[in-house]
Amino acid sequence: MKYALLLLALCVNLGGWAQKVTADMDKEADFTKFKTYKFLGWQDDSDKMINELDQRRLRDAFKNELTARGLSYSENNADIAISLFLVTENKTSTTAYTDYFGGYNRYRRGPWGWGVGFSTTTYQERDYVQGTLVMDIYDEGTGSMVWQGVVSAAVSDNPQRREKTIPKTIKKLMKKYPVKPAK
Repeated sequence: MKYALLLLALCVNLGGWAQKVTADMDKEADFTKFKTYKFLGWQDDSDKMINELDQRRLRDAFKNELTARGLSYSENNADIAISLFLVTENKTSTTAYTDYFGGYNRYRRGPWGWGVGFSTTTYQERDYVQGTLVMDIYDEGTGSMVWQGVVSAAVSDNPQRREKTIPKTIKKLMKKYPVKPAK
């Protein structure tokens, strides 16, 4: 019974706080021809939602992932342009757990028995911030969008944790990019 409860709690926690990553791309675009990139910056003042340290962490994580895919930064004459957009939303998660205690069973096997049973349900609420980061990549030659990656996850209040999770989150997002990192 203890192990079933532990497994249930683990599944609820992983399912509730897991990162969601999606991507869409232009199937006609040849991503191998892109060798340089530049950052267009943050759209719609979304950079004001996070501090300068987290902005730097995000830029560095993207730079590392793009460099691993053979792209280099170039302010002028870049092949692709990258814009970032951030949305945050306050959310509440509710978890319910029910204990059931049944009546007496003469043989102590099976769910049947005599007597009165009762149950208690415990609710737990947790407030958190859901962050969604959108990365748009545009072909500078044509001006059209060729790739979009979106990642959503709970944002940690702990700066040390963000320092570890931001690179991991960006790595997970960039796994959806058509060009894989060089080994």
